[in-house]
Amino acid sequence: MPSFDIHPLNQFAGGSTAINRPREIACFSFDENHEYRPDDSSLQYYYTPDPDVDLCKGFDSFRELNKAQDDHLDALLKTILEKERKDGKKTEADFVTWRGMMTNFMTAPFDRFSNFEMYATSYQENWTFRSSERVRQTAQPVSRITGHTQAMMAFWGYKFETLCLIPDIWANVSRDYIEGREAAQVSNFAQYISVASTKIGTSSLVLGGEVDCIWDSKHDDPSRPLNWVELKCQQIPASEDDKVKFERKLCKIWAQSFLLGVPKIIIGFRTRQGILKYTQEFATQRIPGDVNKGPYKTWNGNVCINFTAAILEWLKATIPRDGTVVKIVKPKNTSTIHIQEAHGKQQSDILSAEFMAWRQEMAEKQMEEVKEIAELLK
Repeated sequence: MPSFDIHPLNQFAGGSTAINRPREIACFSFDENHEYRPDDSSLQYYYTPDPDVDLCKGFDSFRELNKAQDDHLDALLKTILEKERKDGKKTEADFVTWRGMMTNFMTAPFDRFSNFEMYATSYQENWTFRSSERVRQTAQPVSRITGHTQAMMAFWGYKFETLCLIPDIWANVSRDYIEGREAAQVSNFAQYISVASTKIGTSSLVLGGEVDCIWDSKHDDPSRPLNWVELKCQQIPASEDDKVKFERKLCKIWAQSFLLGVPKIIIGFRTRQGILKYTQEFATQRIPGDVNKGPYKTWNGNVCINFTAAILEWLKATIPRDGTVVKIVKPKNTSTIHIQEAHGKQQSDILSAEFMAWRQEMAEKQMEEVKEIAELLK
């Protein structure tokens, strides 16, 4: 069983490897019924929320998406397919996957408690990952500190997003809508998905990931970054232990934003009972430096980037190129990532039939073009 050792971390220390700034190459939306739309119709805009809001309000009417069916990768592949039809050429990348898969790798050096499983396969020189989610526990334990269930505390994050979002630039949104956000129904059905091209070390990637909102407006200039905003809701860190925990959480928040090219993170700080007190802005590119200058130094951004570059190289050299499906596993409380056989899994379990048929059609068309050119050169 091939394995990759995360420790010792000093093997990944030093200056960070070369990276390319993530650039959006396509996008798509899920609408209020969570139906796929090949456009930016679900893009939201940021508007500062009022303080002292009870984040518990609206929990009983929460319209929560059933996440048992993971449709994100299929939608990402569909979007890539449509882009290739439009452009008339293949979207080149070593890895095509969802941002969450890459976040697992990037944060692994400093998150020994984490565990993950994902399936991977190689298809036409692209490696693609799909999450392997276990059935979640249905019982909701109650926090001894807050007296709230895990479901309620998860809801606080969605409620905070609802308080921060408007459907257009503020000049085009009515005052009644802005002031009515506190009473609006909370739903996580609609999503805007950015598809970004990036490079870490020698590995090129196309990543899909949800973007919470944009700070100003979306432009069409590929040379300029988009002012995306990542929204998070966290407990106000009071004690030293709280501050250490918050800094550790920042590692994942930073990685998520870094991978998709999100420059600004806005965190809503709440009490233990779920009362929003204030918001604070963080510049994504400054977070690793601030952590290194601070008293806790619980993680290092350069190590995260260098580790990601190294494991991607290892995956390219280790995952079979014949279409075999493998499982990538990082067990909890370990510092090793393994590749295992994925018994009973086929490539069609990872890649959509539509995408594979399209790529086969492209390959056949290219072969015909090569034959035609060869005939002309005779």
